[in-house]
Amino acid sequence: MASITLYTWNTPNGKKPAILLEELSLTYELVMINIGKGDQRTPEFRALNPNGKIPALVDEDVTLFESGAILVHLAQKHGAFLPQDPQARAHALSWTFWQVGGLGPMMGQWGYFTRIDEEVPHAIERYLAESIRLLEVVEARLQENEYLAGTDYSIADMMVYPWIVSGYRLIDNAPASRVPPLSALREWAKRIGERPAVQAANARLLRG
Repeated sequence: MASITLYTWNTPNGKKPAILLEELSLTYELVMINIGKGDQRTPEFRALNPNGKIPALVDEDVTLFESGAILVHLAQKHGAFLPQDPQARAHALSWTFWQVGGLGPMMGQWGYFTRIDEEVPHAIERYLAESIRLLEVVEARLQENEYLAGTDYSIADMMVYPWIVSGYRLIDNAPASRVPPLSALREWAKRIGERPAVQAANARLLRG
């Protein structure tokens, strides 16, 4: 029996730990938490994550929630995808929590306000503008570095990648005059998406 159980759903936040588990070639049990049906609000799941959000992870006798905490835990425990060089490690952690505090929330709100029936132009503009600004920030980083931590593929890339890919619909449907080319970002996302572990994680989440 697997000593690791991942509770998640096929969303950007839900994909992050699955990608790292596949990159680490770890055996794990996958429990799909159907957020459309409210599985995340059950007492059983709230015992794992009192915030009632996916993902959550049980790793032997350790229970974690929040994707950033899960990825840092696994990377530190297995000594991979978190650079040993102090500055590269600092970059990896900085970009990991940059995604948690910025890119994910802003793009999530941008997506929400473009989907609801009641149009709220001010909200759409607010989140579109901030999302584009954040995309330009990561684009500038990737124009000068192969990966977000520098030369090393790390948990930072795994944190950011699912949000970029899920955000393509928003980016491509936004007014062309508002969206920069993002050529380095798109090339980076293509390379990440071609990794066997990333493809394996996506396929497993689709199978449930």
